[in-house]
Amino acid sequence: MKPATRPPDRSLDERLLVVDPESGRFEDRRIRELPRLLRRGDLLVVNDAATLPASLQGTTSSGEPIEVRLARVEDGNGKWTAALLGRGDWRMRTEDRPPPPLLPAGEVLRFAEDLIATIESVSPASPRLVSLAFDRKGDAFWEALYRRARPIQYSYLEAPLAMWDVQTAYGSRPWAVELPSAGRPLNWELLGALQQNGVALASITHGAGLSSIGDAAADAFLPIPERFEVLAATVEAERETRRRGGRVVAVGTSVARALEGCAAAHGGRLAAAAGITDVRIDVRFPLRVADGLLTGLHEPGTSHFALTTAFAAEDTLTDAYRHAEAAGYLGHEFGDAMLILPDWGPD
Repeated sequence: MKPATRPPDRSLDERLLVVDPESGRFEDRRIRELPRLLRRGDLLVVNDAATLPASLQGTTSSGEPIEVRLARVEDGNGKWTAALLGRGDWRMRTEDRPPPPLLPAGEVLRFAEDLIATIESVSPASPRLVSLAFDRKGDAFWEALYRRARPIQYSYLEAPLAMWDVQTAYGSRPWAVELPSAGRPLNWELLGALQQNGVALASITHGAGLSSIGDAAADAFLPIPERFEVLAATVEAERETRRRGGRVVAVGTSVARALEGCAAAHGGRLAAAAGITDVRIDVRFPLRVADGLLTGLHEPGTSHFALTTAFAAEDTLTDAYRHAEAAGYLGHEFGDAMLILPDWGPD
């Protein structure tokens, strides 16, 4: 499938492929039709994480160029899990980038005079995955990061991204290192229309992580465990939806991981909690919270596609993907969307 090469204009005319997992049927719609595809009493859950600038160009102690892509904050003291990429930048495919040098614990990486990091440990899973400690904390760290870092992006894009290109309308805390892209088309006009039609809205916060490192061995470990928070108001909204006989629709794979990971850690029920989720959702995973999924169009064989197989049969999803590809849908974070929902449409 061809990728979208630039951020769209958010006109609500973006394409939406709607899939019924029970009958296997699918139809071409537009994202503006979402309020008519959901029902009064349904609940739409979004990820309200804002996207931070997580790509840093720097040098090793020997002066060799290196790119660091932040993956997850480890604590409040300037420690992060990060991925290392070799010489080059986003204009080159991650798979074609030369590997980074093998760096040991104790190696110092310099991004500018006002931002330095030390490798504290190297993951046994891959030398490209490391734990970093930055030389500053709190406001001083965030000021330096937003001054020196850029949004993570990939070579299929035609121009550098600005920070506003990688935000949702409702983003709040900067937890995501890449755009939680399923929520990107949901502007305030559409969210208002959903509420007017009786669809409830709720949010979780999930630190959406890296899509690719560019090394097959390292990418096999993606997505890495990611932090989440579910507030009491969201738990109450989910329970009220069940009492009304409504359906819970997760906006994006990050929301599905947060909801299902939280429920799995709390006896199968959603709970007000914060933590780290390492669940890998696929056809074998028993969904406990989400009934439907609004997501992008994911290529068969990827981890994101594997997650969608928990919501619909793989054959159905493969047929839907092939239809979308033939019909000219666009993929990746600025591409078109897919709604997987049983018996969609109004009562």
